[in-house]
Amino acid sequence: MPDRSEFPLWEVFVRTRGGLSHRHVGSLHAADAAMAVQAARDVYTRRMEGVSLWVVPSAAITASDPGDAAQLFDPAADKVYRHPTFYTVPDNIRHI
Repeated sequence: MPDRSEFPLWEVFVRTRGGLSHRHVGSLHAADAAMAVQAARDVYTRRMEGVSLWVVPSAAITASDPGDAAQLFDPAADKVYRHPTFYTVPDNIRHI
C-alpha cells in the first residue's frame, strides 16, 4: 500500500446538528472521495458528533489573500442595509 501522504489532501467539514452550518474540523489524506468520507467519519465523528460530512479536495479551495482584506471587506461597512439589524428575530427561531 502506498504511503498515505502520497494521497491527495482533503478538507473535512462536519455539521453537528440539523439546521446548523458545516464547520471545518481538519484535514486528511485519502485516495478518493469515498475513502475520504469513510476516513472523516472514523476520525472526526467517532463520538456521534455529526449528522453530515463534507470532504473537499484541498486543491479545489481558493482563498482570499489577507493583504486584500481592506479592498474586499471594508466597503461592506458603508452598506448598512446588508446587515440584518432592522428587524427582530422571534424567540422560537433557534438557528438562522
